[in-house]
Amino acid sequence: MSYTPDSAVRAYIEEHRAAFLDDLAEWLRIPSVSAQPEHADDVRRSAHWLADKLKHTGFPTTEVWETAGAPAVFAEWPAAEPDAPTVLVYGHHDVQPAAREDGWHTDPFEPVIDGNRLHARGAADDKGQVFFHTLGVRAHLAATGRSTPAVHLKLLIEGEEESGSPHFRALVEERAERLAADAVIVSDTGMWSETTPTVCTGMRGLVECEVAFTGPDQDIHSGSFGGAVPNPATAAARLAAALHDEHARVAVPGFYDGIVPLTDRERELFAELPFDEQEWLRTAKSRAAHGEDGYSTLERIWARPTAEVNGMGGGYQGAGGKTIVPASAFLKLSFRLVAGQRPDQVEQAVRAWVAGQVPAGIGHSITFSGATRPCLTPLDHPALQSVSRAMGRAFEQPIRFTREGGSGPAADLQDVLEAPVLFLGISVPSDGWHAPNEKVELDLLLKGVETTAYLWGDLAATWPAQSATTTPEGPAPD
Repeated sequence: MSYTPDSAVRAYIEEHRAAFLDDLAEWLRIPSVSAQPEHADDVRRSAHWLADKLKHTGFPTTEVWETAGAPAVFAEWPAAEPDAPTVLVYGHHDVQPAAREDGWHTDPFEPVIDGNRLHARGAADDKGQVFFHTLGVRAHLAATGRSTPAVHLKLLIEGEEESGSPHFRALVEERAERLAADAVIVSDTGMWSETTPTVCTGMRGLVECEVAFTGPDQDIHSGSFGGAVPNPATAAARLAAALHDEHARVAVPGFYDGIVPLTDRERELFAELPFDEQEWLRTAKSRAAHGEDGYSTLERIWARPTAEVNGMGGGYQGAGGKTIVPASAFLKLSFRLVAGQRPDQVEQAVRAWVAGQVPAGIGHSITFSGATRPCLTPLDHPALQSVSRAMGRAFEQPIRFTREGGSGPAADLQDVLEAPVLFLGISVPSDGWHAPNEKVELDLLLKGVETTAYLWGDLAATWPAQSATTTPEGPAPD
């Protein structure tokens, strides 16, 4: 084991803190907004800046990988030991749009340090959380006296995450041999709070569709024909109403097939978190919690699948009345998936269910958009335990576990590379991802640096590559 003394790591980080923050600020000044075509050159400049900085850090291989959209950055630093585990770190270098008139107190692309906070677009999401790996690996080497990391270390930093990662899976499939890893570390996530450090163990998947309904060939008079012909808007409303049963469970037959259930231990860990439901409701701009019977709010948003009506329409939408039977209507639906569910099976189940719900005389069609698979790492997975131990050393307190209710490209890495995904992030809810005045807490950012300095030695010592046999979607222990 390459033991990393805590005092040596902290001393190295403190010695290099100022230079680290200067470099991060330089990167944050590049407005790498992937969603805006006028910033395409900036996204490319961001990729090349990072590749150069990773080479300066010590990575012997740094490459800018072109895609059909924005470029990604790949770096690799092999361990001296050929049997060391291989770890791939994922993040992204593109950022959300930002302008002073959106409500920023300062120029969003001119970093400002205010006390313990660094304000800038990308400070937390995700440049800050990508960049802490550069100082972390150098602290790991300095404190252990190694000339190479204790693991075969790879980085893949994409340039289109904030635009939905439209070319990411194709890139991973094309470069799968170069990206092969025993574990994936995703540093594009957060913690419960500044005082409650946590590790995320999974993210939900996503299936989206639009159901189009047709009735008469044109809008027709509701007095002359209403009540005697089927109404597509009524069919849409009834389908939406039938989506859940009286217990708020999704009513699509087969929807829950194969789900990896929550264990008693996971439910206990969720319940230990300092969750204030009333505060959560205020954040949600809502007045009451609602969902599947038998589950808490956290369990519902982290570990249970859902179905939501995202939009619906049909018929007359203008002022006043217009007495018609409309010619068409539509529903937009989304389904969040959990471990054990497959998007293709859910799609088949939804198609069959919709076909059985539509009345005679109403035509319908369903269009599905791209899907994302769920990912879950069991609590007893040795790589997850390494992340937890390393973070516990950095924060000097026990680490708790959460999941994410949303979805992201991490599942593509798990799916294509057949490797478990671990989440290592230090951002907190107040950092304001995608919002004006985004920031990162500097002490937490440096705790991320410290965590990675400990992590590589722990992984090498406790999780040799040949023992990586736990399946990514297996159940956690009771």
